[in-house]
Amino acid sequence: MYSADRCLFVDSIRVSRQDGLFLSDKTGPSSFVSSISLKTQKCFVDKNENVCLVSCSLGGQTLGPVKSRRSGGKGGWVLSVSLSREEGYVGDSGEDWGQNGDNNLETVEEVKEKKGSGALNTTKHLWAGAVAAMVSRTFIAPLERLKLEYIVRGEKKSLIELIKWIAASEGLKGFWKGNFLNILRTAPFKAINFYAYDIYRSQLLKLYGNKEATNSEMFLAGAAAGITATLLCLPMDTIRTVMVAPGGEALGGLIGAFRHMIQTEGFFSLYKGLVPSIISMAPSGAVFYGVYDILKSAYLHSPEGRKRILDMKQGGQELNAFEQLELGPVRTLLYGAIAGACSEAATYPFEVVRRHLQMQVRATKLGALATCVKIVQQGGISALYAGLIPSLLQVLPSAAISYLVYEFMKIVLKVEPA
Repeated sequence: MYSADRCLFVDSIRVSRQDGLFLSDKTGPSSFVSSISLKTQKCFVDKNENVCLVSCSLGGQTLGPVKSRRSGGKGGWVLSVSLSREEGYVGDSGEDWGQNGDNNLETVEEVKEKKGSGALNTTKHLWAGAVAAMVSRTFIAPLERLKLEYIVRGEKKSLIELIKWIAASEGLKGFWKGNFLNILRTAPFKAINFYAYDIYRSQLLKLYGNKEATNSEMFLAGAAAGITATLLCLPMDTIRTVMVAPGGEALGGLIGAFRHMIQTEGFFSLYKGLVPSIISMAPSGAVFYGVYDILKSAYLHSPEGRKRILDMKQGGQELNAFEQLELGPVRTLLYGAIAGACSEAATYPFEVVRRHLQMQVRATKLGALATCVKIVQQGGISALYAGLIPSLLQVLPSAAISYLVYEFMKIVLKVEPA
């Protein structure tokens, strides 16, 4: 069947259902035996006690079909290795064994090779979320500036008057004031948030053994993702708030503001407003991710959604990244905007309280509840919603663009499911 130089003869082969296929160390030099590594461990034993191993590598060269035969009933084995680089399994006469093997073959062990490194996939996953944050935040930076003017400075001007004042006093670049720092804050936050949500949802699916996440699992995963991202990224958010507050310009930028807070109030001043931040981000993340995935799931299970998935499968590699979006670009933008608006409206009062807590100094520091009461006493219930309109105007495009860029980047970077 095979020429001598294309076959490896060994004294024995040991097959274990737990540990796979092993060559005896007496069969030849240890360096040769150790050079054989399995890419896909797949071993069969047929009724004639022939052992068949599929797809291994020898000295860095991919070996396609590998098959062993009982040698003359003397207890020895002959391992035949074809040095073909082609996929598929070849029998004694060159016949194809097929993907699933012969009907007489019994599967002993099969461990599939991972398509990519876990660390590499995690990095690509985080980059997808980071790029989404960079693009969306830069796009809506002017609206973010307006929102902070209302919340932090207590601005009383109308929206149009405020826009004119910023343009006259600081010029066009004034609308992007603090945007670089905002990106430094939101890029890791969004990266961790998106990634953590996918991880938590995947783990919940495994925990409960469901094929698809339930609504409660989506909300729970979203809440956990929001808390995780908040714990890791709150210090940068606190520094940024201090910088845009009155007198923040005199602190000397990011490093100066960081040094000032550490020296005057201690390290834990970077975590001002932690409790209201967690209280706000848990429901915010739950609503943001939960609403989007509920809308997405409803569409994909609809006749129109099923047809789109079928068309995508038929299109195959001919589709570009935008065409590979499960919801399509327009629907991704729409569902992202709806999810963002629902999330912002539900948790906005917590955002106002958190910003006020971050601005407090140690001498006049109040708790979260006391701060909330003070805000209401000074401005009424409506004060808890100060800046909601510009905030919604910011969140709608921000959430829409975030989801679109995130889903797009996952396709471009070939991110595998968590």
